[in-house]
Amino acid sequence: MPKFLRIGIHWSNVSGYTSKAWCVRRVGSVVFLKWGAVEVQGAGAGRKVYWTHPPQEKTVRCGTAQRAQDYMKAAIARRRNHRYEPLAGAIALQRRSAVAGAELKQALATILIVDIVGSTAKAAKLGDARWTKVMGHYYAAVRKELKSSRGKEVVTTGDGVLATFKAPVAGINCAAAIQKAVRTLGLEIRVGLHAGEYTMSGGEMVGLAFHICTRVAAKARAGEVLVSSAVKDLLKAQSQIRFADHGNHQLKGVPERWRLYRVEG
Repeated sequence: MPKFLRIGIHWSNVSGYTSKAWCVRRVGSVVFLKWGAVEVQGAGAGRKVYWTHPPQEKTVRCGTAQRAQDYMKAAIARRRNHRYEPLAGAIALQRRSAVAGAELKQALATILIVDIVGSTAKAAKLGDARWTKVMGHYYAAVRKELKSSRGKEVVTTGDGVLATFKAPVAGINCAAAIQKAVRTLGLEIRVGLHAGEYTMSGGEMVGLAFHICTRVAAKARAGEVLVSSAVKDLLKAQSQIRFADHGNHQLKGVPERWRLYRVEG
C-alpha cells in the first residue's frame, strides 16, 4: 500500500512534528483510502510514525481496473503537490504512553529550521529520479554542517530540517555554512532561528519554542536567515555577527508580536 506523510506542527505536541498520513491501495476496480493525523518520533532510519486517532477510511468503486489505476495516479500526484513525502515504513496504531511519573526536564536551546524555497517547482522540473538524488546530497550536506557545528538533528520535515544548538552563535554559523553548501546543488533555502525552553518528557521534546521557530522561518525569503529577538538578545556580546531589523511581526498562532532580525554578511 503506497503511503505518504506530510509533516507540520501540532500546538500540543510540537516535538513529534506530526501532520497527516495518507494511504492508498487498489484491488481490481476498487480503491481503498486511509488517512488521518499522525505523530512522528525521531528522524532518518530511526523515525517512527503513529496514528494519533483511528484513521478515516473510504472505498471508491471505479467500475474498471483502468479507471481505478487512473484514480490512484491522480490522487498520488495531488498529495505530492501538497508536500507529502513517500513513507516506506509502517504506521503503528498507537504510540506507547510514557512511563507514568516520568521526570520532566527543562532545557534552553537555540532552535534552527531549514526549508528549501520552491521545492515543488524544482522537483517538477527535475523529475522524481533526479530530485531524489539532489535531496540525498542536500540532506548529506545539512548533516555534515550540523555535525561540524555540534548541532543535534531533531527531525526532518519533507524538505526541511529542525535542529537544536547549545549556543546561538553555533546555530547562526551553521545556517551560513548550510546556505553555502546547498547553493552548489542549485538550491535556495530560508532559515529561522529562535531560542527558548523546551521540556524533555519520556525522551520527547515538547515546547512552544519549536512552534515559534517555524513561524520565524516562514517569514524568511530565499537566501535569508532570520532570528527572533530572543536569539539577538543572547548575542549582544558577539560583535562579529551583524543584524538588520526585519520589523515587528505577528506570528501565526503565537501570542503577541515578535521583532525579527536578518543576519547580515
